[in-house]
Amino acid sequence: MAIALSTLVEHSDRYLRAPGLVDYCPNGLQVEGRAQVRRIVSGVTASQALLDAAVQAGADLVLVHHGYFWKGESPCITGIKQRRLKTLLTHDISLLAYHLPLDVHPEVGNNVQLARQLGITVEGPLAPDNPRCVGLLGTLKQPMPASDFAQRVQQVLGREPLLIDGDNMIRRIGWCTGGGQGYIDQAIAAGVDLYLSGEASEQTFHSARENGISFIAAGHHATERYGVQALGYYLARRFSLEHQFIECANPI
Repeated sequence: MAIALSTLVEHSDRYLRAPGLVDYCPNGLQVEGRAQVRRIVSGVTASQALLDAAVQAGADLVLVHHGYFWKGESPCITGIKQRRLKTLLTHDISLLAYHLPLDVHPEVGNNVQLARQLGITVEGPLAPDNPRCVGLLGTLKQPMPASDFAQRVQQVLGREPLLIDGDNMIRRIGWCTGGGQGYIDQAIAAGVDLYLSGEASEQTFHSARENGISFIAAGHHATERYGVQALGYYLARRFSLEHQFIECANPI
């Protein structure tokens, strides 16, 4: 079955509440391809590797979390940007990208989906008074040592996380996928035992150590694999489309 590209995009924008959300890049349709969509290929980032795999898979549309046209980057279509866009345009493939809308969504969002993977019960937003904070607070059913939770993270995500401290028992957790390490101070103010993000900064170590909590950096890519998959499967079910998630490994 096929659906009009315009219908798919309009529904996705509405479902993710993308219009009006202030972000670092445009959300929604970034590159327009053929008018009908039958097969979706999803991935975390619209890298050349993903685009090449999508061409081989016969995709009509590539769905990603990390697309193009970020604020502050050069607008010139040269280098890797030229090659990526040429691949899409040559093969008449659309690029549909959602950044913050895919982080914050209560059903298919990166943060909610990561919680489901790791067995965390979501309580609510990390910073209720800050609409730009996409992190969440939650609890484990049973307290466990931070080192045991780090092992769970490794088993689920398939990569060894960075664990700071880890000697304490944890139950209350704050987290934000990707580059959300800057929210550690809000997490500390909320009384967490552990804060988890994709990346770490130099000062993250000191914030965790001096405030007596544990911290896990589990990988930007690894923590953001699940939202785009969930969205892809949702759209496939909703419109009777084919969907394939393609993993392009990234150790960061």
